[in-house]
Amino acid sequence: MKTLVLDVRSPQAAMAEALAAAKSGKPQRSARISFASPELLWRVLTAKRWELLKALCGAGPVSIREAARRVGRDVKAVHADVTALLLAGVLDKTDLGQVLFPYESVKVEFLLEAA
Repeated sequence: MKTLVLDVRSPQAAMAEALAAAKSGKPQRSARISFASPELLWRVLTAKRWELLKALCGAGPVSIREAARRVGRDVKAVHADVTALLLAGVLDKTDLGQVLFPYESVKVEFLLEAA
């Protein structure tokens, strides 16, 4: 199963893990996108964008118009959300201009600690 892990950690920790994975030569079981703070994660992964990801999960390549139809939203608003998710690396764009969520599941990881 191809899983995308969205997590919160420092850029240094994310880079250290990426370097360790590259040195080990072992294939990773999941892709990982790290955010520097929970606030940044939630700025990118809004409720509407989460709904969009749920609609695209396992759907294969679809047009933005089709994605908008699936979530029952305006095409222009979905286009803005797709653009944000493309910039964050969460979605891919095909050669035909369709959007693709190439994962079967998403896992969000972050820890809330006392100050």
